[in-house]
Amino acid sequence: MKLTLSALSLSVGIIMATIPLVSQAAGLPDPGLEVTRGNTAIVITDPQVDFLSPKGVSWGVVGKSVQANNTVENLETLMKTAKEKDVPLFISPHYYYPHDHEWEHEGSLEVLMHSIKMFDRKSPLSLDGFDNSGADWMEQYKPYINDGKTVVTSPHKMYGPDSNDLVLQLRKRGIDKVILAGMSSNLCTESHLRELMEQGFEVQVVSDATAGAILPGLNGYESSMVNFRMIANSVRDTKQTVKQLKAL
Repeated sequence: MKLTLSALSLSVGIIMATIPLVSQAAGLPDPGLEVTRGNTAIVITDPQVDFLSPKGVSWGVVGKSVQANNTVENLETLMKTAKEKDVPLFISPHYYYPHDHEWEHEGSLEVLMHSIKMFDRKSPLSLDGFDNSGADWMEQYKPYINDGKTVVTSPHKMYGPDSNDLVLQLRKRGIDKVILAGMSSNLCTESHLRELMEQGFEVQVVSDATAGAILPGLNGYESSMVNFRMIANSVRDTKQTVKQLKAL
């Protein structure tokens, strides 16, 4: 059955309006996370044009969720608060170089990302063509990320930090508590949550500073919220998280 664009938009609106605040789901413990100075950091996955801008190649599948959650603005609020309160900020980006397109086997979304040239860069040793490309940061984030203090890790190649140096960078800074946000909720953000929890970190996910792919019959954001609540130490929205940070 084909779904028209208007019908899809209406369906998405209904879904987003009826998703409960999963952090308060009945019957599940809510351990919470105490934000403490010196060992708490904010980690943001993929705050890049291809995910967060109408100019990005994935906007057709994530745009409705990004807009519904006010994700772009909420991510900036987290970054701004991190700088104001001197909380370490870590960015885990997603880049693909020409040699990554030579992989012999890929999962479903990998095939899609490679085919639409998502996060493509010309070389790991060159910024030629990077500025304002789909792999670049959103313009409003650049003052926070490019200030010489934010830690930008090596790129993750699939979804989680297993293939980059995020855990090493956190350990070397004495971080054992992570406030996690970014894109996309059911892929990179959820995979980062799972690995960080497996590595012994305490993790709080910011529920409206992320967004997921929404397709007919596939609601990535809704599924990720269920898993966030079951896996993370805490799930809070941006307003609640900023209140915790400003109390430092």
